[in-house]
Amino acid sequence: MNATPLPGKALAKLIQEKARADAKDLGEAGQRPTLAVVVATDDGSTHWYVRSIERAAESAGIACRIVDLGPDATEQVLITVLSDLSAEPSVNGIILQTPLPPGVRVDELVGHIAPEKDIDGANPLSLGLLAVGRPAFAPATARAVIEMIDHFEIPVAGRSVVVVGRSAVVGKPLALLLLQRDATVTVCHSRSGPLENYTKAADVVVVAAGRPGLLTGDHVSNRSVVIDVGTNVLPDGSLTGDADETSVNAVAAALSPVPGGVGSVTTSLLLLHTTIAAREQSHALVTGSLR
Repeated sequence: MNATPLPGKALAKLIQEKARADAKDLGEAGQRPTLAVVVATDDGSTHWYVRSIERAAESAGIACRIVDLGPDATEQVLITVLSDLSAEPSVNGIILQTPLPPGVRVDELVGHIAPEKDIDGANPLSLGLLAVGRPAFAPATARAVIEMIDHFEIPVAGRSVVVVGRSAVVGKPLALLLLQRDATVTVCHSRSGPLENYTKAADVVVVAAGRPGLLTGDHVSNRSVVIDVGTNVLPDGSLTGDADETSVNAVAAALSPVPGGVGSVTTSLLLLHTTIAAREQSHALVTGSLR
C-alpha cells in the first residue's frame, strides 16, 4: 500500500486567494502592498525562482520590485540597499535572495532588514521573538510545514515529531513552531547518530537537510507522516526531495511530494506575509507606533 499523498497546490491556492483579498482591501484603502526582492547573483535557477515570485505577486495584486545588484555586489552595497528599503515607507516586505557573492556574509546582511518588513524571518531578531512566543514572521518554509500540518489535519499535540536538519531557515524555527503546537520535538543533525533511531518511532518526520535520498523506507514506519522540505536539483535539471520517494512511499502512512508539496505553499506565504506586513505598518503609522 502506497503512502497517502500530501500535495501542496490546493493549499497554496487558498493562501494566494487570501493574499489577493487582503491586497484588494488595502488597495481600496489607498495602499498597494509592495514586496522588494534583493538579488546579487547570476545563478539561473535563482533568477527563475525570483521571476516566479514576481509573477505570483502581480497576480495577487502585490507590487514586486526586483533589486538586481549583480554578482559583483559588495557587502557594503547590500547593507546600504537593505537599510534604504527598510526605511522606505512604500516597501512593506523585503526578501534577501541567496546565493550571495563570494565573501559576502549573509549573517551580517539580514540584521539590516527591519523586523516589521522581514517577511521571510531572516533577521535574528525575528527568530528570537519566535523563540519567546512574541509576534514575528517565521521563515516562510518553516511556516509552510505548519500550514500543511493544519490543512491535512495531522495531529501533533502530544505526538513525537522529528525534524531532520537544524538550519536557521527551516529546522530551528520549525522546531519552535511545533513546540507552540505542543509537539514533542527532536531535531536531528549530522552528529545525531543513526537516523532510524529517532525517525522510526516518530509520528511525524520532517526532512529538511538538503541531501537527496537521505530518508529511506528503512527510516520510517507504517504510521509515519513524512513531510519533505528538500529541493535538490539533479543533473538533468529536475527537482527531488530529501526523501527517497520510492522506498518511503512504500512504507509510510503519508508523504508530501517534491515538487508540488511544501515549496508551492512557501511562495504563497511570502505573498500573504507581505499583505499582513502592509496592514500592520499602515496601522502602526496611524497609531504612531512604527519605529
